[in-house]
Amino acid sequence: MYAIVDIQGQQFKVEKEQKVFVHRLEDKEGSKVTFDQVLLVDNDGKIDVGAPVVKGVSVNATVVSHVKGDKVKVFKKKRRKGYQKLNGHRQSFTELMIDDIASGGTAKKSETQASATKAATKSETAQETTTEKPSSTEKETKAKAAPKASAGSKTASATSKSKSTSGETKETKSTAAAKQQEETKKPVSKTKSTTKSQSTSTTTAGKKKAADETKDEKTTEKKDDNESTKSENE
Repeated sequence: MYAIVDIQGQQFKVEKEQKVFVHRLEDKEGSKVTFDQVLLVDNDGKIDVGAPVVKGVSVNATVVSHVKGDKVKVFKKKRRKGYQKLNGHRQSFTELMIDDIASGGTAKKSETQASATKAATKSETAQETTTEKPSSTEKETKAKAAPKASAGSKTASATSKSKSTSGETKETKSTAAAKQQEETKKPVSKTKSTTKSQSTSTTTAGKKKAADETKDEKTTEKKDDNESTKSENE
């Protein structure tokens, strides 16, 4: 019989009375430790694979000693810089002796306990539902309250309709006022255009009169000059 256990983030294949070196644990020497993160169990050819852990299976072990591993040398160097460094490291381990792999009975017990708790919870919920059923008087009060709620909803709908109609009347009034303003503005623009045309016509007439007057003056001056020249020649 063997099992695969997760201890300190590492997986180990474990059998009874086997020594294993694990990353250092905080437990003292001689103390007993249990690991329940069992991923697989093989019991005389019967294999149980966990999803991710096999329920009801655990590995019991005792702490034998705390040990340091072999020295690991770490050498660093940068060429053409005159830099080199040597460090050493020894990892701390804990030696464990596997006592046994507990399985079978504990899993069945846990399953029976879970089923018993489920049955108890179901019976409690059934009792609560029976106690919480509404009586006939409560049903009658709810039925009476329902028409009131419907009447309140009707009044609310009526008020909303009245509001909408008032809003529509306001909109129609505003549109009528805008049309009246446009109609009043249009004649003003027409009068402005007529006054402009009249002013332009008067200015042109005045210019023509002035031109005619200047022509008459010029003609009279020419006549006077011609008469004066004739008298001188005589």
